[in-house]
Amino acid sequence: MRGKMTRRRATGVLAGLAVAAAGAGGLLARARSGSLDYAFTGPAPDRGLGLAPPLACTPGTLSSTAGPFYTPGTPHRANLREPGTTGEPLLLEGLVLTPDCRPVPGAVVDIWHCDEGGRYDNDGFRYRGHQFTDAAGAFRFETIRPTRYTGRTPHIHVHAQGEATRLLTTQIYFPDLADSNARDRIFREALLMRLGRAGGREWRGRFDFVLAPA
Repeated sequence: MRGKMTRRRATGVLAGLAVAAAGAGGLLARARSGSLDYAFTGPAPDRGLGLAPPLACTPGTLSSTAGPFYTPGTPHRANLREPGTTGEPLLLEGLVLTPDCRPVPGAVVDIWHCDEGGRYDNDGFRYRGHQFTDAAGAFRFETIRPTRYTGRTPHIHVHAQGEATRLLTTQIYFPDLADSNARDRIFREALLMRLGRAGGREWRGRFDFVLAPA
């Protein structure tokens, strides 16, 4: 993995390696207990996305390791795109739901991923941000498609949590990269987003997160 390494980040790498060493223990059907340091202030304004909920929901979205490059306290924003990026634009949207498919309004969705060159920003907040769901449980980020780096297929890291749910830590993947996904030992098919074109070069991905109760 590329990126500047600080003492703080070195500590994070060691912690990430410890999680990875746990193997299957890091991939649970329900998220581990924990809490994000963002205040729950109620639902965000209506985004008007009109996303239809699924007909059935799982007991909880599959969790996955956060990896070594998480940075807390990200900006509250929906647009993560950087000026001059050569990455393909991506709209990432979806719903945050309970196991019986009810919306979780006011849930925090915190994402981070590498840039178009496979690099994480470990000193700032490039391609990092969080937002809260609206009354329908909907969220949307404007970002880019990350690329692969050594040992990893392209992916987006996610933390999601409602005021009365467990913290979900997971990663989501792109369905049009089957060969790359198959070579990644962390990849899980259950974490594939739905993907299509929004127009021109822009992609539109959707993933609905199901959060287990606290």
